[in-house]
Formats: sequence, C-alpha cells, structure tokens
Amino acid sequence: MSTAVAKVKTKGREAVQKRPTSSRNLRHQKHLLINRELSWLEFNRRVLEEALDQRHPLLERLKFLGIFSSNLDEFFMVRVSGLQEALDAGVTETSPDGMTASEQLKEIRTRLRPMLETQMRCLQADVLPSLAEKGIMIRPYEELNRREKKTANDYFLENVFPILTPQAVDPGHPFPYISNLSLNLGVMVAPQQSKKTSEAAGAMKGARFARIKLPPIVPKLIPIDEKGVNFTFLGSLIAANIAALFPQMKTGRCFLFRVTRDADHDIKEDEASDLLRTMQQHVRQMRFGDAVRLEVAAQMPSEMVSYLTEALQLTTEDVYTVDGPFNIPDLMQLYDLDRPELKDRPLQRVTPVPLRESENCFEAIKRRDILLHHPYTAYSAVTNFIESAASDPEVVAIKICLYRTGRNSPIVKALIEASEQGKQVAALVELKARFDEESNIEWARRLEQAGVHVVYGMVGLKTHCKLTLVVRREGKGLQRYVHLATGNYNPTTSRIYTDLGIFTVDEEIATDATNLFNSLTGFSQFTEYGCLMVAPLNLRKRIIRLIKRETAHAKAGRSGRIIAKINSLTDIAIIRALYNASQAGVSIDLIVRGICTLRPGLSKVSKNIRVRSIVGRFLEHSRIFYFGNGGKEEVYIGSADWMYRNLSRRVEVIVPIKDPKLRTHLKDVVLGNYLKDNVNARELRPDGTYVRIKCLETERKCDSQLEFESHQAQPN
Repeated sequence: MSTAVAKVKTKGREAVQKRPTSSRNLRHQKHLLINRELSWLEFNRRVLEEALDQRHPLLERLKFLGIFSSNLDEFFMVRVSGLQEALDAGVTETSPDGMTASEQLKEIRTRLRPMLETQMRCLQADVLPSLAEKGIMIRPYEELNRREKKTANDYFLENVFPILTPQAVDPGHPFPYISNLSLNLGVMVAPQQSKKTSEAAGAMKGARFARIKLPPIVPKLIPIDEKGVNFTFLGSLIAANIAALFPQMKTGRCFLFRVTRDADHDIKEDEASDLLRTMQQHVRQMRFGDAVRLEVAAQMPSEMVSYLTEALQLTTEDVYTVDGPFNIPDLMQLYDLDRPELKDRPLQRVTPVPLRESENCFEAIKRRDILLHHPYTAYSAVTNFIESAASDPEVVAIKICLYRTGRNSPIVKALIEASEQGKQVAALVELKARFDEESNIEWARRLEQAGVHVVYGMVGLKTHCKLTLVVRREGKGLQRYVHLATGNYNPTTSRIYTDLGIFTVDEEIATDATNLFNSLTGFSQFTEYGCLMVAPLNLRKRIIRLIKRETAHAKAGRSGRIIAKINSLTDIAIIRALYNASQAGVSIDLIVRGICTLRPGLSKVSKNIRVRSIVGRFLEHSRIFYFGNGGKEEVYIGSADWMYRNLSRRVEVIVPIKDPKLRTHLKDVVLGNYLKDNVNARELRPDGTYVRIKCLETERKCDSQLEFESHQAQPN
C-alpha cells in the first residue's frame, strides 16, 4: 500500500508519521479531527476541575492542583518544545487537523493563561485559607511574629546558608546556566555607597544581576513551630536573609523565577555502540535543553523580566507571570501530615480468592486464569508471584519486561535473588522510558552486576509491553506461567493507577510470550503470533480488522458493538475505521482518559460514537477492548493506546481474555460501571469541549472507582 508521509515534528516522537492512503482524506479536515495539543489541554482542565470540586478532601484538592502543574511541566518540556522547534526550523507541514506550529502555540497560550489564573485563585482564595482554618498555615516570612522569625532564621543558618551559591553576572561572570525546573531568586546587587554619594547618584548605582538557586535537597516549606503545622516558604526565608550572601553590598528585592527546558532529545541508536552509555549522556543533556518557558513572580520589575527573557533567548509570549506560590507540587509536603480527615478514605485492597486459598501461587494459576484489578487488587499478588518464582527451587527461568519500576523495587530485588540462585533471568529494561531514565539505568547496572541477562530494548522502538514469563520444572516437563498487564511493574504507582492484569498457563499465550521474548532478546523475527496482538508487527492491523468485522455485522443487519477504554486516541487509521463503523450503524462507546482527536456525534460521520473521560481519585490507566462479534463476544486487555507511536514505534502486547467468566466480568462490571459513571465522567462534544455527565434525580449515583471497591471479589 502506498503511504502518505506527514512530517509532524522535527524530533523523534512522531517526527515522521507514515499513514495509509485510506486515511488521507481525514488529514487537514479540521471538522473531522480535534487538535492533539488542545485535546491534551482539555484533559488537564479536567484535572483542574477536580481541584475545584469541594466534594474532595482538602489535601486531595491540593494534590490535583499539583498534578495539574506537573502535567503542564511535562507538556512544555515535550510537546511545546517540539512545536517551538518546528517553528524555529521553518517546518510548514501542518498537524493532522490542519494547524501550523505557530497557530497551535498561539492557541495553547490563549487557553492556558485563564486556566493558570483559575488554578492560583483556587489555591490562594480557597484551598490554603481552608487549610488554615484546619490549623495548617503557610505564611511569607514578612508575616511571621518575632519568635517565628527567630525559628526560621536559625533554620536558615543551620540548614540553608552553608549550601547556597550566589552567582553574580558581570564581565567576568557570564549569565549562569539555569537548570530545568529549578527554583531561583533574582536580585540586583550593588556596592555599598556613602550616604552622600547615594543621595546624589541613586541607591543602586552600578547594580548587577545575581541569581540564587534554591537548593533542591531542602524542603520548600520550612516548619516554624514545634507541631510542624505552620510553615514559611523557603524562597521567602532566603530573600529575608539575602544580605548574608552579599556582605558589604547593597541588595534590592528578591524575586522568584523558574525556567522550563526542552527535555526530549533524539537518541540515534543506530549510531550508538553502547546504549547504556548513550542514555547516560542523554540524561545529562536533558538538563541543558533550550528554554521554552519562563515563569516569573508577578512583582518582578519589567526590567528584570526583560533581562531574563533576553538572556534565555525567549520571547515575551514565553513568559508566564505567577501571582502566588511557585511550583505547587512542592506544597504536597503537607500531604505527609498525619491528617487523615483531610484525605481520601484508605482503600481496602484484597488478594484474589484463588491466591488466598492456595499455599502455592503456581497451583492456583494452573487451575484457572486469575484476573487482577489494581488498585483494588493488592499488588502483592504480582510481587509475590515474582518473589515465589525467585525462591522456588523448581523455577528454572524468569523473563520480564521492565518499563517503569520505581525506586526500591521489590521486583528487581527478587530478580537479583533469582539470578544469584542460579536461575536463568532475563530482564528487558527500557532505558528510554521518559523521565525514568536515571532510575532505569541504575537498575540495569545492578541487574547486570548480579548476573541477570539485561537487554536494553530494540533499536528504534520503546518496549512498552508489560509481560513476565516464568518457566517451572514440573514432573518430567516444563510448565510456563505468564503474567500480562496494562500497567508497569511498579508497586508504588499501582496504588494510585487503575490497571488490569492476568495470570495464565494457557499454552497458546505462553508460546506467543516465549516467541516474543526470543524476538526481544535475540535475533528471532516472528511475523505471526497465535493469539497475542503485538505492535508494531500486527496490532494496528488486527484492531482495524476487528473494527471492520463489527462494521460487516452491522451492514448485514446484525448488531455491531464496540467498547474501548484507552488513555489516548490519535491514530488516524483507527479513527477512520471507527468513523466507517459508525456510518454502518455500529454502536461505539469510547472511554478515553486523555487525548482524543476523534470528533464524536458528527452527523453522517460519527453520530453512533460516544466518548467519555473519567478523571477521579485514581489515574485511569487500564486498556480494555470489547467487540460484540455477533454474539460471540471477544474481550482484550493490554498495554497499547490507539496512538501512532504505540502502534508503530513501540513494542506493545494485547492479550485475549479466554475465560468466559472473566470476559463477562470485564464487560458487565468493569466497562459497565465506567459507562454508568455519573459522578466522575465527562462527555466529549463535537467541538472538543467536555461536559460533566449529570446524575438525574431518578438515578442512583455511580462513582465507578468506588463501585469497583465493592466488586473486589472478582469471578476467579
């Protein structure tokens, strides 16, 4: 098939998208597609709306404000930086919906600034005053009483002053490098002058700019009482003691600022003889990317703003004024306080009945497939499986894909233990997992030192699948146990992400898993898998085939039904297939947490497609795919979203759910509750905006995330 090459960005992510000619007529038709970046902004708006929702406990609302900011940092580091680079390089190719880089940047700024004002108003006029009423206060240094100032000053002298490094700018000291996302104070400093000279020539004659970086190892909230519930800002404390850093000098007022830099760089793997060393260099380079955003205190003089803007080679459009606390995620320090009444009720997690009733997890899995639904299912079900494999003398091999593991991972420790016991252990560690590079490099080194066979992924692809294969000696043969999941092997995030997993000994799945690992760790090249869908080999093709099958059912007068729960939907070929299915009469429900470039509800195009997004206490991360198939229902789970990068530039795995009871549970209980949710759900309208689904007086409130807690006894 001929291809249309669309140059979307000048960097690695989606730099050149090859799309089938059948999807050409979607490109540049703005009424058929929503812009990717603007769709993401609408997702982050939904996160912000959770912070505004007074039904949430106060510290949870503060958490959502922090998530909004953290999301935005990554958006600028990756997406905005790419648009800026395309603009600077003179790229004229437009996005699939027909917008130039310049148009997208302009619209991003237009939409974002009111959202930032709403965020700061929520924090300063609502959340922080409400916390103060509960006895938790944050005040600037200037508002402290004498005793509190002494406590703060003592802390400054003992814990802050010795590690501060003021950097002045003059002919002998060039403008300092401002590291990505660091908090900084800017101040004008001048030599002390006699009173007579000062009055004649101006108090700050000969003043020069100086920068003080707030030390990242020091908490940004400094306790000023014994109970640890009253705080002052670190930046405010340093500013109050600025004279100690510049003795015999005259200092002006201090102003906070922060720089966001491009943190997404191409890695030319084909030119890298040592991917581990290349990734270490990449991590260092991430700190030195071009500046893409400058945040400045609202009180900062225009002269200083202009000076910083010019020094960082930015424009006035790249400057964002902050009228309040900087880097709101730092305020999550308050979440560590022992105030359970200000947080969500702890979730009661359970272990699936088959695993509870069996002393040996392998015997339980051999009896039946076991479905896991995190965070409602305790993640110990997964860690115990891998730890049992490590310690069981009958286990001879463990193979696993690690994308994000987190720090102090019990899973990595179990793999090291297994290797030290002489088992064959192979770990595919994805060094290119964005923003987890340093952690994964450290784990890769530790695994290698323990004798684990470590593979760093495939050239040109990220290995994003979640897969473990355990080989156990049983009787006169070998038995294979497989764990496949939608989420990472990270016990920490498993407590706040919704994900699905399955344990199975199904021979067809185990054979496919074995062949896939052989492809990932060796030179084997399997072109067909019995039941697994594997990207970039056959996943898109198989998904489109399933959509077309529903289309054929509808055209033949039978019921056509598709339900898909994913994080993002941007792949044009799949969107076209969904549009065709809708036009044929297929009923389609899409549960898309984040980006969705498909426009639902368009007459003659997508009137049979409904799209909803659920943002709540937990991050919706599971991917589930249901196809009615004329009554012979099929359900799949896996790691892949319907995005070009997932289907073409990552190794992803989708697995069929073969057990009829588990299929029914996923359709009726899991997907069913998502579709009934009238508390957290919002519906996407054709114009790209979202509206919260209202609970009618005659309806029962359905919060899907709470409903799942009551359905913990899964049909295993």
